[in-house]
Amino acid sequence: MRIVAGWAGSLQLAVPPEGTRPTSDRTREALFSMLESRDAIGGARVLDLYAGSGAFGLESLSRGAASAVLVDKAPRAVRVLRENAARLRKAARGPLEVNVVQQSVHPFLASAASGVGLAFLDPPYDLSDEHVAADLVALAPLLTPEAVVLVERSSRSPEPALPASLVLERTRTYGDTAVHVIAPA
Repeated sequence: MRIVAGWAGSLQLAVPPEGTRPTSDRTREALFSMLESRDAIGGARVLDLYAGSGAFGLESLSRGAASAVLVDKAPRAVRVLRENAARLRKAARGPLEVNVVQQSVHPFLASAASGVGLAFLDPPYDLSDEHVAADLVALAPLLTPEAVVLVERSSRSPEPALPASLVLERTRTYGDTAVHVIAPA
């Protein structure tokens, strides 16, 4: 796994030894191309929820995001997140605002600051649809009006249930993975 592009392009990332499902470089490249065409990355405050290796949040920083918060509750994942954040800081040409939070996503969202411009939710595929829906309800009030949310699920899962304040713009399928592009209504 690596950072695909930006100032840290090709930087290698560690992956937690178990319990994660890293998104392929090809899929991340397609998603970030879509995000860049929307001008959704530059200067954005990013949340990478169920972060695993932190690839989404760290890639965002490499491509010009202002800050990233990487959230995961698994101790092994958090160790890898801290290691990957340190690698990115070392490669940076200046200060880098990246924070790693060891906490379950829903309680984190209950106390998180608003102003989020880009959010990634890549929960385990076996996490219930109801749980994902509850996370989206908690995330919605934190988003800027022009924010983009990407939710990665199994292509066999239904579209996520959304609160009235969010709309599904489109769904992209990459093999067994479906990525739902969501925005404020």
